[in-house]
Amino acid sequence: MKKIFYSFAILTLIFTSCEPMEDIYTEIDAVEKVIVGETTYTVTDGDYDDLGLSYANFGSLSEAKTMIPGLLSDMFPVWGKNSSALVTFKHYNKVNTYSAYVYALSDAEHNAITGKTYGNFDKSYHLTNYLDATYTSPSEGDFVSLRYRWYAGGETTKTDGFVYTGGSWNRFIGFTKDEYKAMGESYPNFSSHDEAAAKMPVALADVYKYNQQNAGTIVSAMYELYKGGGRTKSYTSNFIFDGTTWSKYNNVMGETIQFGHDGNVWVPDNTIKYTLTSADYDLVGNGRYGNFDVRSGKDEETVAARLAKINTILLNNFPGDADGQKYIVSYNIYNGAAGVWDMAVVKSGGAYILQ
Repeated sequence: MKKIFYSFAILTLIFTSCEPMEDIYTEIDAVEKVIVGETTYTVTDGDYDDLGLSYANFGSLSEAKTMIPGLLSDMFPVWGKNSSALVTFKHYNKVNTYSAYVYALSDAEHNAITGKTYGNFDKSYHLTNYLDATYTSPSEGDFVSLRYRWYAGGETTKTDGFVYTGGSWNRFIGFTKDEYKAMGESYPNFSSHDEAAAKMPVALADVYKYNQQNAGTIVSAMYELYKGGGRTKSYTSNFIFDGTTWSKYNNVMGETIQFGHDGNVWVPDNTIKYTLTSADYDLVGNGRYGNFDVRSGKDEETVAARLAKINTILLNNFPGDADGQKYIVSYNIYNGAAGVWDMAVVKSGGAYILQ
């Protein structure tokens, strides 16, 4: 009986000792391994459809920022904190257009503004003075097209458009007679909207050849169509620059935004991943070895010491950064062996602090 009793005790010990080990294994399994990924992605037409959108674009920039995080979670379900995705997408971004019949100012109307008898304007404010005197109670979005005579060493006739927005008149500069002639027109107007859409991008390349625009720039230009009966109508149209050529803008804007994973969800993020260069180490006196010495008692042992040097580097390299700009800075360290560490910082009050 004693032998049987001891065997039972041993078996009991074996079975009961399994339970805490199972708990340990359960806890180990529950520890999520953080996988950090980085990608560049362009939202496809199929993605817009999968998101339940009626068009192959987001309805607004804010809608894109709201919906893209879910798309990224589905695509990269195991990625975690500090992961990043540079996402290119399209969103609806309407730029208004306007139209109005051209009104030609008389000599008397010119003279009433200038106080002279030449029947023309020769100061930019003459146009504003005319608009204020003629349209005393304009509404937001009111548009007028004026044909007037302009003197600058010689007299020319110009046709410009003016829209009332934000409490003031804003000007659309129309093409001149010579510019229409350069576009193959016998008269200072186009014969159709399609012709205008085809020829204006070519003309804009010439207009901006000495004032090159950035890719994504949208400009509004005004053109005229002859409507018959001695009447001409002005129209504004919008064009977008892709870095090389101009094309008609269809109210859909391309955009690229970086998203970052904060440990729980994807969020729009302006974080820049930056790796220190040899020049950076030289700048802060660490050029000899090209690293930070984080061993006990050494210059970069503390986070504060490393942060101070990273501040010096970022402020030197990127002086135009606004508050709120984030960086994940990768730097070489020596702690008895070579390694690479990261520091996440954000600019606040003109200096970089830890995130």
